[in-house]
Amino acid sequence: MNKKIAVLLPCYNEALTVKKVINDFQKELPEADIYVYDNNSTDDTFKIALEEGAIVRKEPRQGKGNVIRQMFFDIEADFYLMVDGDDTYPAENCHDLLAALEENRADMVIGDRLSNGTYFNENKRAFHDFGNNLVKNSINKLYKSNVKDVMTGYRGFNKLFVKSFPVMSSGFQIETEFTIHALDKRFKLVEIPIDYRDRPEGSESKLNTFSDGLKVLMTIFKMCKDYKPLIFFSLWSLLFFIVGLLIGIPVVGEFVRSGFISKIPSAILATGVMTFSILLLITGLILDTVVNNDKKQYELNLYRIYEGEK
Repeated sequence: MNKKIAVLLPCYNEALTVKKVINDFQKELPEADIYVYDNNSTDDTFKIALEEGAIVRKEPRQGKGNVIRQMFFDIEADFYLMVDGDDTYPAENCHDLLAALEENRADMVIGDRLSNGTYFNENKRAFHDFGNNLVKNSINKLYKSNVKDVMTGYRGFNKLFVKSFPVMSSGFQIETEFTIHALDKRFKLVEIPIDYRDRPEGSESKLNTFSDGLKVLMTIFKMCKDYKPLIFFSLWSLLFFIVGLLIGIPVVGEFVRSGFISKIPSAILATGVMTFSILLLITGLILDTVVNNDKKQYELNLYRIYEGEK
């Protein structure tokens, strides 16, 4: 492959595993540049990575999203492989991921841990299966897609994707953001099944099941609002419309029967809720127009980046 390849390893306290990960990728991709960005580790991650011949830099802003953002700013390559430094992903699968990029079958390649069942067998942390399925099903429902592994940390990108991707998340929500962005902006996405192995004994996950899971769900909530505002605000409008009907039907019924309204507070509340429902729908329509115009502008910028690569 006569292309420049960059292997991106965002690391925080991975002294136990980073040496093996670097050596594995040096064996599989001797021509690649391996970048380790140390995110305020308190162990010897930085020192070990430096000794093993990686290009090592420090990122002081805590969070995986912040690390990836700086990597995308700094690193110039034709193809990028992003992998965690915890030795849970096999380096030998890199050839399959790179082949999809080199053959122009994909702008982003996902290392799918879930299809062959190894993630469910290896990962013993509570609620992770439930969280993965919840996020995956939410995104697939929203975009009418069939992505099998939304939150994998093993991905490949071409230069067009990397240099046009706006990193908005600061933490582990970045994986969800990658997938939503690819679907929303119609990038070519390919999933390749890979094996998954759990962390070796003594290595601790930096992912908090509940707090980071809640952040991921909030990311989906916000990105639905930002990317699909008509659906988002229409659903809220429908909810308040139904509430307004439930409050207002007894008032209307009383007026039909007697010609008078005694439930004045209910009538005022129903009117307010219905008005709010209409305002939500109008907001959705306006923002949908704004988002469509923003997509057009994004496409024009994408053309400029694409032409600049030729």
